[in-house]
Amino acid sequence: MTSSSRIAIIGAGIAGLACATALKQAGFQVSLFDKSRGAGGRMSTRRGADWQCDHGAQYFTARNPEFRAEVTRWEQAGVAGHWQLQLRSPDADGCSGGAPVERFVGVPRMSSIAAWLAADLALHTETAISALQREDSAWRLHVQDEGPLAQRYDMVVLAVPAPQAVPLLNQVAPLQAALAAGTSMAGCWAMMLEFAQPLALDFNAAFLNSGPLRWVARDSAKPGRSGRESWLLHASAEWSETHIELDADSIAAQLLAAFISLGGQVPQRWSVHRWRYASTPQARNDVCIWEAGQGLGICGDWLNGGTVEAAWLSGHALAQRIIAGSA
Repeated sequence: MTSSSRIAIIGAGIAGLACATALKQAGFQVSLFDKSRGAGGRMSTRRGADWQCDHGAQYFTARNPEFRAEVTRWEQAGVAGHWQLQLRSPDADGCSGGAPVERFVGVPRMSSIAAWLAADLALHTETAISALQREDSAWRLHVQDEGPLAQRYDMVVLAVPAPQAVPLLNQVAPLQAALAAGTSMAGCWAMMLEFAQPLALDFNAAFLNSGPLRWVARDSAKPGRSGRESWLLHASAEWSETHIELDADSIAAQLLAAFISLGGQVPQRWSVHRWRYASTPQARNDVCIWEAGQGLGICGDWLNGGTVEAAWLSGHALAQRIIAGSA
């Protein structure tokens, strides 16, 4: 395989985008596929009239020098910035006595980073890949309800949550399918609140260790935001898994009651979103997987620690392995 090889990447979250960016820069012909309406995965933002709210990843850190350099690139492009949190409990995230945590967010919304990264990539949205087929040393992709794509690919990369990788791998890579099947991922209920006026609370974010909520944040206080007051509530992984099939109204009633107990109020409008695969309680440390003989790669935060930084490092590392193999 050469640097002119065609590569299909399934999943346009931060891992898939990182992999695609590096491969394109190296001269590969990259096509990205995602079942959603846009890129970003859990780096997502819900938007309305004069209102928005990041309902997936809330912020990210950059401890790795290589990723920190990438974040600097995002900052220079105007799509990322520092977020100085006004925490309800300064030590609630386990940072007491240590160096301050440098947190970043997308600007003017979390989804801005993914949109910027995807701008120069061949991205096919609302395209759910349902099956992979090995055909004459090449890969054929099948689209749900549509059938096989005409284009064949020399290599394919899966950048999706472990449970979504399993059905794609079962027939073509049973060992890797078993690895993905053995990786459990937890869901997360998110609730977005819209207010006509700012709430008189003396904090903009809080980590919580009891009750249904794990995290609350005044999303409209993040840098570069505009519009009405918005708050984001994230339920804990344990609570979310226990109530994963509960209806939206019941979820909202319980999460809102917990928020009101913190001093919050009933919002003017609200909505909930269920992230079915939001976190990996025991993430693997493989970083990424590359089967050169098949031309098959796997990347994602579930292989590398479960954070935005981990996802980017996983996708970038996979791209470097592919590039090295084609030299």
